[in-house]
Amino acid sequence: MSSHADFDFFIGAWLVKHRRLRERLVNCHDWDEFNGTTRTWKTLGGMGNCDDNYLELPGAHYHAMTLRTYDPTTAKWSIWWLDGRHPGRLDVPVVGGFTSGVGTFYAPDTLNGLPIVVRFSWCLNADGTPRWEQAFSPNNGLNWETNWTMDFTRSD
Repeated sequence: MSSHADFDFFIGAWLVKHRRLRERLVNCHDWDEFNGTTRTWKTLGGMGNCDDNYLELPGAHYHAMTLRTYDPTTAKWSIWWLDGRHPGRLDVPVVGGFTSGVGTFYAPDTLNGLPIVVRFSWCLNADGTPRWEQAFSPNNGLNWETNWTMDFTRSD
């Protein structure tokens, strides 16, 4: 069952290896790989956390941030993403929690005007380092396309 301490493993500074699908939900198999950094800290008296990200996307480096909040009445997390290239637009929050050490979070959204479901997944690799994945489903969760992964190595 989820708790306010679910993301404690992620507090601190990280080097990030990104792998991002170039195009989404069009049967693309071409990936961009690039580096980045993340620094995460607790907020809201321990009931949330934020991270500041620097993504070295080829030809278009940018900053972004994540806000995560835990609701003890529902035992669920809400996660928002703010892309520094679009500072007036906060993405729809994905909502969910952790079971057996794996966090799964979902949100309805749109891509190119079509409805999709977004899924974030958090887990620990065999060596204990965090891994995040994003996947989209065009058919309400029947099929998923993973389109972004991040593997983290502690830098502090």
